Amino acid sequence: METRIPLAERMRPSSFEEFVGQQHIIGKNTLLYRAIKYGTLGSCIFYGPPGTGKTTLGNIIAKTLRADYVKLNAVTSGVNDAKAVIERARTDKAMLGKDTFLILDECHRWNKAQSDCVLEAIENGDIYLIGTTTENPYTSMTRAIVSRCRIFEFKPISENEIITALKRAVADKEKGLGNLNVQVDEDAFKYIAYASSGDLRNALNSLELAVMTTPASKDKVIHINKEIAQQSTDRKALSLDENMYYDVLSAFCKSLRGCDTEAALFYSQRLIEAGCDPMIIARRLVAHSSEDVGMADSNALLLATSAMYAVEKMGAPEGLIPLSHAIIYVCEAEKSNSVVKAMALAKEDALNYNDNKVPNHLKNHPSTNADGHGKYKYPHDYGGYVKQQYMPDSLKDRVYYTPSQNGREKNLIRKKFKDK
Repeated sequence: METRIPLAERMRPSSFEEFVGQQHIIGKNTLLYRAIKYGTLGSCIFYGPPGTGKTTLGNIIAKTLRADYVKLNAVTSGVNDAKAVIERARTDKAMLGKDTFLILDECHRWNKAQSDCVLEAIENGDIYLIGTTTENPYTSMTRAIVSRCRIFEFKPISENEIITALKRAVADKEKGLGNLNVQVDEDAFKYIAYASSGDLRNALNSLELAVMTTPASKDKVIHINKEIAQQSTDRKALSLDENMYYDVLSAFCKSLRGCDTEAALFYSQRLIEAGCDPMIIARRLVAHSSEDVGMADSNALLLATSAMYAVEKMGAPEGLIPLSHAIIYVCEAEKSNSVVKAMALAKEDALNYNDNKVPNHLKNHPSTNADGHGKYKYPHDYGGYVKQQYMPDSLKDRVYYTPSQNGREKNLIRKKFKDK
């Protein structure tokens, strides 16, 4: 029996012209574009959400540079697999003058021993590693590997770009659905793009499921409308139009700031029942716990972050309970916007005084040239705090953070000012 190849795999781009999204990475005059153009790419790591083209771009790069490439998955491969690739790559380079790219999916899953076995080969140029991962490599991978690679972050693909790719799949007679006489309504395209959350693979899978499970009409047309599109995805369609969606989300945020617990709970449930991803609400809650509650009650941030974690790990409906818990806490907490005000003032100075020198006693390697500040005083030698200058001379008297008179913040005594 012939195995059917999924639409997402059939439509996998094989050239830069077919590639969808990530123009901040592969657009003309970007670092990656120039590195490929001049053959100086070296090893790199692509990280970002699923279905954004990480592995696909690795394949395209290897083909463009006319190099051999071997694909491994870090979940199923080990040290012996990597060593075999390296030995073959060395032989091919010596005898044929051909480079080899090792495309390693889920590269964050390699342990230290597996990673160490390719370090020398990467340094010597025996192989070029293109690792792909959904995890941040700076925190999930060994530092030795990360330091030898260029890091490129992939972003979710925009809805317009996904719609373009879906329409291409419907029209393509060679690799897509062009031979099936498929007719897809525009709002069905838009819904599939919306429901995929930036994951092109997910969008193509949803489109294929919709087409393959919809019988043709009497005129032999497979018609996909929004209702069928909704049934073919795992995400409920929003029962709000775009303007109403943003209005309700805005009302939710302003209710948090305005201490109206009932309104915040109502608008959060209105959004969830309309099909909004609860994680959107959770992320807004985390932001507002610092923006509007801030130092008046720092527990709000802890509770909001915990609720976001619960929503991510538990999902609905169980995760909505800690989410509501955190919404109530943020609403009822004392309010202070001193954090965002301090951040804005610091940002302004950071932009306007970006050439200020660090005081000599704070430098990693202080120079012998005295600047009038003397030696660095280790605070713990003085009971945990000692007064000394940390800001550059031109900003030494600048104050960004001013505690409000709300909640716990009103009792805060700033150590740097206690001697004044």
